[in-house]
Amino acid sequence: MTVLLALLIAVAALTGHTWLNAARWLRRPTDRPDAVDEPVAVLLPLRDEATRVTPCLRALLAQRGVPGLRIVVLDDGSTDGTADVVRAVVGDDPRVTLLSGVAPPPGWLGKPHACWQLATRADPDATALVFVDADVVLAPHAVAAAVTELRAARVTLLSPYPRIVVATAADRLVQPLLQWLWLTFLPLRAMERSPRPSLAAAGGQFLVVDRAGYTAAGGHAAVADRILEDVELARAVKRAGGRIALADGSRLATCRMYDDWPQLRDGYSKSLWASFGHPGAAAAVVAALLLLYTAPPLVALAGVVAGAPGVAAVGLAGYLLGVAGRVLTARATGGRWWPDALAHPVSVVVLGWLTVRSYHLRKRRRLTWRGRPVS
Repeated sequence: MTVLLALLIAVAALTGHTWLNAARWLRRPTDRPDAVDEPVAVLLPLRDEATRVTPCLRALLAQRGVPGLRIVVLDDGSTDGTADVVRAVVGDDPRVTLLSGVAPPPGWLGKPHACWQLATRADPDATALVFVDADVVLAPHAVAAAVTELRAARVTLLSPYPRIVVATAADRLVQPLLQWLWLTFLPLRAMERSPRPSLAAAGGQFLVVDRAGYTAAGGHAAVADRILEDVELARAVKRAGGRIALADGSRLATCRMYDDWPQLRDGYSKSLWASFGHPGAAAAVVAALLLLYTAPPLVALAGVVAGAPGVAAVGLAGYLLGVAGRVLTARATGGRWWPDALAHPVSVVVLGWLTVRSYHLRKRRRLTWRGRPVS
């Protein structure tokens, strides 16, 4: 019973930290920003995005409050007619420039190289760079609000995390874990204040940077071979003396990351190994997550079967506290919580399996993404 109570206290503490992050420390950009009086470049890398880029482009063309907006699109070796779709949507809009990318040289991965090409060819007068992925749809005020928050927070890099759109059972099991993990385990206020590069997080779907700080950090050239180029860019900014911040971008942007289970499975598999680093560290983290969030409902069930109401009560309390953390996360980031949060123990099991799969495929050198090797 002592061990069970210790687990209960640990889950309670983590859920309390989730609440503190969500209620007190998570930045929330205004949804009524003033006009931005500086030139801004929105940078959109594309590779085989013909079927999904149209909503993203239309949203970019509809941005308000940024008179100095310029949009640079890079077709990164697409074979599905992505460039033709871009031309059809943007027409002769003078704000948009379409570039043809070149293959990444040795030592570079595809996404960092595409972003670097965009950054180096953007309008030299632009003082803020906004990186957006093709699966992101921005609200009309999103760029103005994000740049306004970047300046108000006095940071070099701001990551306004979009609201993740979920449609399938796999989405609902796995995708909410992204926000839950950093709201539960990452001290947001300390991350902003600490110069330690190891204390960093960012999401590359929608990323806003001060151009001078980006250049001082080495830009994407500093993270050329990193699969988690967004997090590594945040660390590079810190190493160069800059500051970073996360924000709730659920009112600014939506993102449907994957269309089906194979895409989701492979998308997580390509990068989870990089999130944890050494396999031993990954094993320890996964074991801890399973112990904290999957064991309690099993303990509760075992207590009921064994006729031990005290054990069952402690197990049930641990399970409900874990569910509460998911509810807090969903409510703070515009996500769905009912009834999805009730399956939180299953979500943690799926995350563990995806982590094992990621290391297994990396060891066998079988990790690829968009037709390119990533390890």
